[in-house]
Amino acid sequence: MASQLSHARWGEAIRATVALWLFVLMIFLPIIIQRHGKEPWTGVALDCSTILYSIALALGMFAIYRATITVPSPARVLVRAGTVIALAALNTTMDLIFQGWVADHVAAAWASLPTDFGRAYSSTFNYMLVFSVNMILFHLNYTRRAGIARERRLAAANSAAQGAQLAALRYQLNPHFLFNALNSVSALIVTKRNDDAEAMTEKLSRFLRRSLNADPAELIPLEEEFALTEDYLDIESVRFGDRLIVSVDCADAACRVLVPSFLVQPLVENAIKHGVSPSRQPVAIDIGAAISDGALRITVANDLAPPGSNAEDLADGDGEGLDNVRRRIEAVYGQRVALTAGVAGNRFVVTIAIPEAQLAN
Repeated sequence: MASQLSHARWGEAIRATVALWLFVLMIFLPIIIQRHGKEPWTGVALDCSTILYSIALALGMFAIYRATITVPSPARVLVRAGTVIALAALNTTMDLIFQGWVADHVAAAWASLPTDFGRAYSSTFNYMLVFSVNMILFHLNYTRRAGIARERRLAAANSAAQGAQLAALRYQLNPHFLFNALNSVSALIVTKRNDDAEAMTEKLSRFLRRSLNADPAELIPLEEEFALTEDYLDIESVRFGDRLIVSVDCADAACRVLVPSFLVQPLVENAIKHGVSPSRQPVAIDIGAAISDGALRITVANDLAPPGSNAEDLADGDGEGLDNVRRRIEAVYGQRVALTAGVAGNRFVVTIAIPEAQLAN
């Protein structure tokens, strides 16, 4: 209930009420001037002063509005409608009482003003219209505030969900990498290549530290992402040796573009898994990035493995790694981004196109 009441604010109610009744006063001012045409300006001022208790009544109506926010709809409407009618009648009664007091104590000319049923009915009807508009303004302010709060909650929930999704997807990217790397370290130790084992352990530690410290929802310059990918390739080069040939080419403008962390590394891991690992021959992996027509294009291409390997399974862009990358970039950029994957000649090529590339400061 407290959160609902916070959407009905006194400050907004006071501003809306004062503005409305001043507007009404400006409309009726010519009639008031004509009514007191033969009197000094004090008569007009006194008549205009009645707006003060009209505003006070309207603010009392706002207190009732706030008190009925949590009341079920039929009863709430009846209470508010009844309040409008009661305040209109009360305002008319106060006008007539004030008129009689002024006629007796201030200006005798006021005694000639009509006090019959016709004036009372007309005045009550006019007040009902104004108080109704005032009540509508209260409700519009309330619904606007509630709508803004609801949109903020929804945006916060979407942001949290997106962050959780990105984190979950990121941690799915390389489930076998750690096991393969540790097996490689173990093999180096068994074969007495202690210096190589120590170097690989150091590289693995640095890679994992950067991996765990990276925020999956944070955008980083592409050059940092390429540096992380090169750390990964350094580790894999110990495992595959001369069978892994890597070329990295990042244009200066492209290197400054902001991208999600761990965007390129899973594509390279995919190339190693389906290109280098099944092959006994050297396999070249080319990693490139450039700006074309205002869009960042990142390409990872690898030689195809020999026939009969599972590389053919990726010809249509299948594979868990590619699916995860596609979902990550769609979570960040929406449908504007494109990921294409397929065989071109004797190579498997994956391309990510990000329109309206955002440069790092």
